[in-house]
Amino acid sequence: MRTSTSLRRKLISVAAVSAALFTAATTSVAVAQDSPTQEAAVPAAQAEAAPGTPAERLIVGYKSGAAEAKSNKAAEADAAAKGKEAGEDLDFQRRLGSGAALVDLGENLSRTDVSDVVAEYRADPQVAYVVPDRLNKPLATPNDTEYSKQWDLFETTAGMNVPGAWDVATGSGVTVAVIDTGYVTHSDLGANIVAGYDFISDATVGNDGNGRDSNPADPGDWTAANECASGDPAYGSSWHGTHVAGTIAAVTNNGKGVAGIAYGAKVSPLRVLGKCGGYDSDIIDAITWASGGTVSGVPANANVAKVINMSLGGGGACSTATQSAINAAVNRGTTVVVAAGNSNANASGYSPASCANVISVAAADRQGNRSYYSNYGTVVDIAAPGGETNSVAANGILSTLNSGAQGPSTENYDYYQGTSMAAPHVAGLAALMKSANPALTPAQIESAIKTNSRALPGTCSGGCGAGLADAAKTVQAVSGSGGSTGGTTFTSTSAVSIPDNGSAIESPITVSGRSGNAPSALQVGVDITHTYRGDLVVDLVAPDGSTYRLKSASSSDSADNVIATYTVNASSETANGTWKLRVQDTAAQDTGRVNSWKLTF
Repeated sequence: MRTSTSLRRKLISVAAVSAALFTAATTSVAVAQDSPTQEAAVPAAQAEAAPGTPAERLIVGYKSGAAEAKSNKAAEADAAAKGKEAGEDLDFQRRLGSGAALVDLGENLSRTDVSDVVAEYRADPQVAYVVPDRLNKPLATPNDTEYSKQWDLFETTAGMNVPGAWDVATGSGVTVAVIDTGYVTHSDLGANIVAGYDFISDATVGNDGNGRDSNPADPGDWTAANECASGDPAYGSSWHGTHVAGTIAAVTNNGKGVAGIAYGAKVSPLRVLGKCGGYDSDIIDAITWASGGTVSGVPANANVAKVINMSLGGGGACSTATQSAINAAVNRGTTVVVAAGNSNANASGYSPASCANVISVAAADRQGNRSYYSNYGTVVDIAAPGGETNSVAANGILSTLNSGAQGPSTENYDYYQGTSMAAPHVAGLAALMKSANPALTPAQIESAIKTNSRALPGTCSGGCGAGLADAAKTVQAVSGSGGSTGGTTFTSTSAVSIPDNGSAIESPITVSGRSGNAPSALQVGVDITHTYRGDLVVDLVAPDGSTYRLKSASSSDSADNVIATYTVNASSETANGTWKLRVQDTAAQDTGRVNSWKLTF
């Protein structure tokens, strides 16, 4: 055995390490290969202890039936053999409390050297996972003076777990187009604003004395009583686009104001909303231009956006015209994030919330329930913090604003609520993801956000998509440092009735074409209609009959329906075979049915 290497290790104060850093990072089971995996096949983060720093140790998890899973001597022999194949001198160090083996790689290895060793382990069918022994560090709390009020970023209950993503990515290199009311000057945002455009073609709506031009400045969208429709009250200016932009990319660690989710990103403000709203035609041109398309009479876009945020909407299903513009933008590689709407109704009746190829975002309150105003339904993809200010203003979303009741006045900050506030949380997350992994497609971004979400801690009648977006888990996943980027999904859409206070029913899904075991973060999506969900016990049954409890009965849970995504560590189960969702109603007077469920590997 090599002499102790403790003196050359970088020491970390455990007391100083944020709890957010201890989120478990897992890797899907590697498929056995005929020859060693080439270095390029091993993502950089799977060979690094920290960005740019090659790993000095690996954590190796063996499958339960492998001799190395129980025998230190076998693990030591395996390390020596793997090292010989890779041309390195490996040492088994110790057994971790989880049962995994800690393997020392020696000093002065390059990332290529480490990748070669990782490839050897990944090619072994007896290895469940191999991950670098990563260097953790304290996550410094941003010094922005209002950061402590941004519960939506960091609170455990219903925050989006953003600080845990910042040690991986900050959004650098990504432009987000905010298609909204434009931008009013704000010192906590200005450094991250790049050129945009005013797409409002109607001078009355524009309220700036002209039609389209290169100046996206927001002159205010105030209206007099009855100006937009009979019976409408007077409204002050909203400065809506500036509030949205601040959530995405407010300047951070500048000793003032708020922190942005993707504070290394840039925002291109595109003005489409003015007095009384904005027209589809202007929004369609903004979508096209933002994503790098050509719009007649408008100069080429020098700041093509890889993410578009649209915190706007209107009644009626998505039109063919709007859908065509969105499809073209996505085909150019731009992810489109939209608000689900604030009518407490099914989002299928609203646009662009009901459009295909978008990430439609519902709003959650500070307790993790669907906000009372938020739209819902099967077209919703994900939930994010949108807040509720009806009882306590501080339960809303704090961001950059202006104090002007009509035209611009002094800059300030204020709490807003809405799916308009939820959508930029997801747009900011998409920017972090694109920064961490520029090769991601819009479909991969959407899939990874859903796959790495967590269950809403509260309730969501009607459906809030995959759950509550989790920034740290998602960014770690797409950067190769843990989680799942989203994989093959197997779905059952055969409805099965659940008898009242009766025997358990089962709905099967047959999985085929997979290799090895199921992942340690198997996603189980469930859509169950029931008039008293507290009566239900829900289990996942593996092909060998092993059961995994997804939901227990609870007399205090009187909400309707179970629409959620659960994460199951199924790494000890063979992936292929018949999986079942088992549901039992344990009390009288309520009935329901399993509408559908799915497994995402």
